[in-house]
Amino acid sequence: MKNQVIVDRPTGNQTKAKYQILVSDSMSKEGLFPLLESNQVKCVEKNVNEVDDLSLFDALLVRSATTVTDELLAKMTNLKIVARAGVGVDNIDLDAATKRGVVVVNAPDGNTISTAEHTFAMMMSLLRNIPQAVASIKAGEWNRKAFQGYELRGKTLGIVGFGRIGTQLAQRAKAFEMSLLVFDPFLTKSRAEKLGVATATLDEVLTGSDIITVHTPLTKETKGLLGMENIAKTKPGTFLINCARGGIIDEQALKHFLANGHIAGAALDVFEEEPATDKELLSFPNVIGTPHIAASTKEAQLNVAAQVSEEVLRFLEGEPASNSINLPTLSKEVYEKVKPFYELTKKMGNILSQVMRTPVQEIDVNYGGTVTGLETSITTRSLIVGFLQPRVDAAVNDVNASLIANERGISFGEKQINHTYGYSNIIHAVVRGEDRIFELKGTYIKEYGPRIVNINGFNVDFTPSGHLIYIQHNDRPGVIGRMGQLLAEHQVNIATMQVGRKEEGGEAIMMVAVDKLVDDKVIQELKQIEGIHFADTIEC
Repeated sequence: MKNQVIVDRPTGNQTKAKYQILVSDSMSKEGLFPLLESNQVKCVEKNVNEVDDLSLFDALLVRSATTVTDELLAKMTNLKIVARAGVGVDNIDLDAATKRGVVVVNAPDGNTISTAEHTFAMMMSLLRNIPQAVASIKAGEWNRKAFQGYELRGKTLGIVGFGRIGTQLAQRAKAFEMSLLVFDPFLTKSRAEKLGVATATLDEVLTGSDIITVHTPLTKETKGLLGMENIAKTKPGTFLINCARGGIIDEQALKHFLANGHIAGAALDVFEEEPATDKELLSFPNVIGTPHIAASTKEAQLNVAAQVSEEVLRFLEGEPASNSINLPTLSKEVYEKVKPFYELTKKMGNILSQVMRTPVQEIDVNYGGTVTGLETSITTRSLIVGFLQPRVDAAVNDVNASLIANERGISFGEKQINHTYGYSNIIHAVVRGEDRIFELKGTYIKEYGPRIVNINGFNVDFTPSGHLIYIQHNDRPGVIGRMGQLLAEHQVNIATMQVGRKEEGGEAIMMVAVDKLVDDKVIQELKQIEGIHFADTIEC
């Protein structure tokens, strides 16, 4: 990037600028127009490492090239806001920014259309052998018979993950007269009806689709989702597409099924390792790839730059940030008071999301004791964020969580209660789904930190952190012993264990903290133990 100052107007007087903004990464000039036309700001386009005095700047605009560390923030003593022109904020130290009172915003919607269109372009290119035909004709060949393809009309498209991108893709597929099978374990019936799609199980998508495309976040549940077991369930001649996250499709498994002809072809924009280094995978003639460019269009780059430019300008002029990733408008004093409960509710939401693996319609958060004296709307939003983050393909934050919840047909509310169950403060969350209800109670104890003290009416007491195994079982002699023996056989060490029961010999639960991540094989074996009727992992 050239070192230059971008003046706000052709006749602008930069000395009158009220705010100084550093644009550290290359961005669309059209997208920066809201800032450039304002006589309130002066924009400097320069890499952070090339700036002599970073303390001058009120705002910092970045893409993915600049890493915003605690050390950088310490130098930018006048900084009020960091804006990421894109969705991901992995290059920004959110904790450090929050502690310093710096707001972090992003542009969550700017690349939805670009990614949906790229997915469709990959699908058409894959089925019509377009990249291979282009390479052939450029090599001086004219081999029409070698590149016979398939029409999209009449094909069944399986969409795994039905967030914003999946929704846009479905609309385009309908225009091409394709049939749709949609799998999203958190898609409610009411939202599916509103969007005009029918839900299917993952197995139904795998066995019934001609083309399968994935649009989920990368989590422990979705990593390797299309692996040896699930790809084997697809019908011969299926096409696979991944423009979401590298790792959702297991590349070793994909190579196996490409080699034996079961998978007819694959189109990949993302890879387990980037830059992509697996030459064997890319050498398959029926595999096409692009270098993670689904969001790389002029329109998307303009949109994200414009979105953060407008956001920064509004924020500097005193309006609240609408796409804040961290706590946006709290004073340091208020933040320090609410922080323990904010962290507790986010953990609670995350736990509830992992144990409630069904569509959810309603979330209620009840507050009792000293916590009622705080701004509980912040902690309620935090719980919703923790609940939604493992479920959706969009960036979820404290400001947009309510909107995303409403988009997915989830209502939520909060109220104060008079009883605290013997604690100085209590947070009681109730999640209602289409076929079950799950409840969780948490508290914050200054000496011990956040604690979970009740699960579905069973009293427990554990720290919501690390690797956990949640077990529902019958209160019988030997069940706990067999559980411990099985974990020992798999070299899984138990750190702590909490057991809760309501009456002798009745239903009971265990929350077992272990020293390492437990794989699905261990969980399936736990479920086979007589007396255990549910087991699952929880990562905090």
